Amino acid sequence: MKIPEQMPEKGLYYHFKHDPNGPVQNYAYEVLGVARHSESGEYLVVYRPLYKNTYLDAVDYSARPLAMFMEEVTRDGTTFPRFKRITDPAIIAKLQGL
Repeated sequence: MKIPEQMPEKGLYYHFKHDPNGPVQNYAYEVLGVARHSESGEYLVVYRPLYKNTYLDAVDYSARPLAMFMEEVTRDGTTFPRFKRITDPAIIAKLQGL
């Protein structure tokens, strides 16, 4: 399997469902890195949610296929990345303090 041209950097990201008027950590994630499935060879993004969610409470980390993590989604006629890197130093400091 060919190494993908685009992979996310380690760091903090918001999922497109993040509500900027809600808590700073809603739909916030820390990307830990990219893994490769030992059987299929598929690349997976390994990340940690920074918010409480009953679905996620049973596990510490999640994984999503790289192609899905990197894709764009369309909602209400607007297209944007499924995950967007957080670059604002003030937000990063708040999230790191959780």
